[in-house]
Amino acid sequence: MSLFQEVYDVIVVGAGHAGSEAAAAAANIGSKTLLVTMSLQNIAQMSCNPAMGGIAKGQIVREIDALGGYSGIVSDRTAIQFKMLNKSKGPAMWSPRVQSDRMRFAEEWRNMLEQTPNLDFYQEMVSGILTENGRVTGIRTALGIEIKAKSVVLTNGTFLNGLIHIGEKQFGGGRAGESAAHGITEDLVKLGFEAGRMKTGTPPRVDGRSLDYSKMEPQPGDAKPNKFSYLGITKPLSVQRDCHMTYTSELVHDLLREGFDRSPMFNGRIKSLGPRYCPSIEDKINRFADKDRHQLFVEPEGWNTVEVYVNGFSTSLPEEVQFKALRSVAGFEKVKFFRPGYAIEYDYFPPTQLQHTLETKLVEGLYFAGQINGTTGYEEAASQGLMAGINASLKVQGRDPFILKRNEAYIGVLIDDLITKGTEEPYRMFTSRAEYRTLLRQDNADFRLTPKSYEIGLAKEDRLRTMEKKRDASEAFVSFFKETSVNPKEANPILEAKGSSPMVQPDKMFKVFSRPQLELEDILRFEDVQKYIEENQLDEEVIEQAEIQVKYSGYIEKEKNNADKLNRLEDLKIRPDFDYDLVKSISHEAREKLKKIRPVTISQASRISGVSPADISILLIHMGR
Repeated sequence: MSLFQEVYDVIVVGAGHAGSEAAAAAANIGSKTLLVTMSLQNIAQMSCNPAMGGIAKGQIVREIDALGGYSGIVSDRTAIQFKMLNKSKGPAMWSPRVQSDRMRFAEEWRNMLEQTPNLDFYQEMVSGILTENGRVTGIRTALGIEIKAKSVVLTNGTFLNGLIHIGEKQFGGGRAGESAAHGITEDLVKLGFEAGRMKTGTPPRVDGRSLDYSKMEPQPGDAKPNKFSYLGITKPLSVQRDCHMTYTSELVHDLLREGFDRSPMFNGRIKSLGPRYCPSIEDKINRFADKDRHQLFVEPEGWNTVEVYVNGFSTSLPEEVQFKALRSVAGFEKVKFFRPGYAIEYDYFPPTQLQHTLETKLVEGLYFAGQINGTTGYEEAASQGLMAGINASLKVQGRDPFILKRNEAYIGVLIDDLITKGTEEPYRMFTSRAEYRTLLRQDNADFRLTPKSYEIGLAKEDRLRTMEKKRDASEAFVSFFKETSVNPKEANPILEAKGSSPMVQPDKMFKVFSRPQLELEDILRFEDVQKYIEENQLDEEVIEQAEIQVKYSGYIEKEKNNADKLNRLEDLKIRPDFDYDLVKSISHEAREKLKKIRPVTISQASRISGVSPADISILLIHMGR
């Protein structure tokens, strides 16, 4: 008798951040789901830094939470420090970040997955993909077991033919202590997929008991910490752990240079590209030769462990070079290693081979999510896994796909960038990639996305009601500002103290409070505002949301108008069988790119690198527009 007799609706291969979100989403929408991983002990492992969120990434975690994913809840429950980054800038740039307890993070993920209905687990290496007539039919394991499925989501991370480099040493592995996965790449290439290689790296892990923190700068969390999840089932931290900061020096750089001739990055062993915005320490020294020091963030890996992550010292230099150089860093003079840093090369598949649902164009029912698509970062991976799991489940159920537009979510920007532009180096999300970032703030992700998720059956009713209550309260507060006047006698002392011109006659609060010189603490000094807050028992989230709507109303309205123009182009669909060879006037480069990517709309076509506005105009004319 076979171990697996039933046909699963969705099989998810890999249980990292992408696979965990994919499995949870598919199961919660009602599909019978199987999560297959090489190690059930390493579900949602934080392979690199023990943190979630950050610039633009924090917005993604809040979007995942608003959609009904688990990353925000797990991050809150296992956080050891919280910071809201970029608070000195406008709210479009505010980005939440938590330092996490790495062991508890994986444990909490497993607990939540095991409590998810419709979800089964199996531990083994997947060595192949089963297909029939251009459609996926299941997977094959290393033991030769075939498991049938209506759809398959591949979230293999860095495991596909993974190769670890430390100096001149190299060995197969998906990450330290775990073997690489073989067979899937070969099957996909036989099916006609284009594959490539990428590289990433990680720093040494060290013993915190061997460090002298008195020589470092403390990096505490926020005095009033917030959290990721919009639900009340998690609470902000009441106690936090400090991180610390120290610096490299010219001596450290000289010691590192001694090993450059044995560096796989410089001697030709590694030919693939690594993350541009998270370079190794040797790459930083080489690219920024004019800098005499670089920051190192010393990050604890949990509440109770002494293991420390040396953020900023990612390296694949020989272990003795790493050790000698790190011992010359202030506070690290007696450092003891838990393990050296290393680089890892792995297979990925250029994401232009995908549709917006993350389903592959070549094989129906097969989805890719995470680093297999050329991205880097837990948050980017988790968001893709969520969307792939949603769409695999919806397709099996015969329902419409779930696609987020660029003006609706950072997740929409991420996926559109990947499938439209592709990537030749690990893709990382930044606020600058989103042209509508004033609309896509971390504070309003629930307003934007929870109703959409509720419609497809992922976000539950309690989440929707929580969002509606917050939305109604903030809208009522904004209406109060629009309807209530303030007199010069009360306002002028505050305005003059902030260097703003005095009022000469009464005016509506909305207009007065929109002045850029006024901050929230100034607004809260007005007696009528204090009274309204007390009578309506408004919490900080509602107050902050209303303040943003008042102070940035002009910018928000402008971006909404621009987004409406974009959506008009999104409505102009291009037939799947459109023959670009018939359009003689477009450039040769545009024709080749359009034939390869097969954009779904004119708007998507306009974002393809190498397709000019003139090419778009010609296309519109050819389509009778």
